[in-house]
Amino acid sequence: MENPYNAETGCCPRFDPHPWDHSERIWQDKLFITDHVKCVGHIPLNFGPVIARMMNALVRAGAMPPEPPIMLCDESSFWHTDIYLEAAKQTPDSQTAILSGRFLTKVFDGPYRDVKKFYNQMADYVKSKGLTPEKLYAYYAYCPKCAKHYGKNYIVMVARA
Repeated sequence: MENPYNAETGCCPRFDPHPWDHSERIWQDKLFITDHVKCVGHIPLNFGPVIARMMNALVRAGAMPPEPPIMLCDESSFWHTDIYLEAAKQTPDSQTAILSGRFLTKVFDGPYRDVKKFYNQMADYVKSKGLTPEKLYAYYAYCPKCAKHYGKNYIVMVARA
């Protein structure tokens, strides 16, 4: 697959956390293609191949967004994670989801093993705003290889409220 965003790693582009930290986004009919990753105890088994397949589907369909796509992970199951990858338009042969509503975001920087802690902190953050978290997602800015290269492991928690 080509590197449409010219990332220095050839993989994940450099991520600017500032627009995502303590922010609110209103999405109206935001389009995502969806797939799922097999897991055991929330540990992904086939994450890389699934993401590569999804990215290739976007490239083939000419559906890559102008900015690197948002990738939300719904880790609500012990056995699989649902992946939502932003798309600029409908893609053939891909399942889609449309998200609308109010979403609060907060950036964390830490190891993947702390994600459960980040979920809990995000739920508390949303409640501190007088809101109820309806759904929580993790947006992993980097794969493990790129996190090591960039020296940061940004994980954006996204809460529908």
